[in-house]
Amino acid sequence: MLLAGFFMARFFGRRMGSLVGKALPRWSVTQRFSLWRQVSGPQLFVGSFLMLVGLGAMGLRWLPGLYTGERLNWNDCFFTSASAVCVTGLTVVDTATYFSFAGQMFILLLIQIGGLGMITFTSLIIITLGRRLSLRQEALSTGTADVAPHVKPAHLLRDVVRFTFALEGAGAIALYLLWIPRFGWDGAAWPAVFHSVSAFCNAGFSVFTDNAIHLRHEPGVMMVLMAMIVLGGIGFLTLEELHLFRKARRKNQRFRLSLHSRIVLVTTALLIFLPWIMFFVLEGENTLAGMGPVDKPVNALFMSVTARTAGFNAVDYGQVSVGGNFLTILLMSIGGSPGSMAGGMKTTTFALIGLVAWSRFRGREITSLAGRSVPEETIQRAIGLFVMVFGVTTAGILILATVETEAGRPRDFLRYMFEAVSAFNTVGLTMGATPELTLTGRWTAIILMFAGRVGPLALAAAIAIRPVAGRFRYAYEDVVVG
Repeated sequence: MLLAGFFMARFFGRRMGSLVGKALPRWSVTQRFSLWRQVSGPQLFVGSFLMLVGLGAMGLRWLPGLYTGERLNWNDCFFTSASAVCVTGLTVVDTATYFSFAGQMFILLLIQIGGLGMITFTSLIIITLGRRLSLRQEALSTGTADVAPHVKPAHLLRDVVRFTFALEGAGAIALYLLWIPRFGWDGAAWPAVFHSVSAFCNAGFSVFTDNAIHLRHEPGVMMVLMAMIVLGGIGFLTLEELHLFRKARRKNQRFRLSLHSRIVLVTTALLIFLPWIMFFVLEGENTLAGMGPVDKPVNALFMSVTARTAGFNAVDYGQVSVGGNFLTILLMSIGGSPGSMAGGMKTTTFALIGLVAWSRFRGREITSLAGRSVPEETIQRAIGLFVMVFGVTTAGILILATVETEAGRPRDFLRYMFEAVSAFNTVGLTMGATPELTLTGRWTAIILMFAGRVGPLALAAAIAIRPVAGRFRYAYEDVVVG
């Protein structure tokens, strides 16, 4: 997978370099370097995903042998590419039957590169070629200096890839062994690899027509998928710190997990086990009715795990109760953790907003946890992110509900709210609306998936006009709040 991505990046890199060279023949090396330095980090980050979505769409449209029948049109190529690169999992066609083996491999490649991130991927290639990363490249690839200064960026970058392929390999082996009785020695290999990568990248794509519905009575398979989803959703910085913690314990050394990782682990655990109980109660006599004493709790747990990040569905969400679907919407909005394969508002943002509310309730101006105070700048960033997520999601819901109902689609507000939240938070669950979306609805979903994957703050920073330092400020005047 990594080798295929390397050759793809090398191929397109040469073509882009040739085009840039022809377009800028009179520019000196210094001028070109100056132009490169003017591009901000967020612009590079957003641009890398935008380029990958475009390349994926062109590949789906032009590469031979990807389909079992008719090719996708350009709109559906962009939708499928955006869904794969943004590790969402929403599909307009059946991946299992519409794409050939080569087509499924191409989608899996887009999922893998999109999950790792194009900047991380290209930085890895630079390290593999024996070159050192610049300080700017290290900051773009990891961004851990302020959160965990004891974690070296170069080491983290290498471990990102090590963790990814080691965990995906372990998941593939486990699924392969579990599926041998059903598919045989040869037939179990590809579904095991595909679902392991898709689960770890929190993509939700499947080579089964009914996704994971037929797996609901295979608790072993569901437990493996859940483990992959959780590991892919807690973030590479937390995985790295857990790795360093394990090494320190082995040497009888002390190692303190950062506040970031502790918040991630505690919040993730709460968001798994509390909704588990709620889904068991809400759906026990509905979509989980008739299941045995093992299958019912396992499927309730699966609904809790997959709702925040992954998008595999073991139940038909069109049949889930209103309470169950609303709980799913809340979990999708929170999402996974920063620096992970998952989307959403992120667990740390959700936790910080809760801590701010608790601190204000107790009459404390400083937000603190575990003997540490959280910087006010971080608090403001979390609140700003929450406001942006709410605004973008609300706009997406409004557009989808308006466009689809005017086009004669079912007048079901919850259905379009579910679809918009799933797209923006790159989850991939659906109540059945995706294949029926109009052209405007599909492009709305594409924009939501892209914005959700790169992050609202990164997208806003990429398109924002750089501020000009002012020489004065206006006088303060208070405003009544609440």
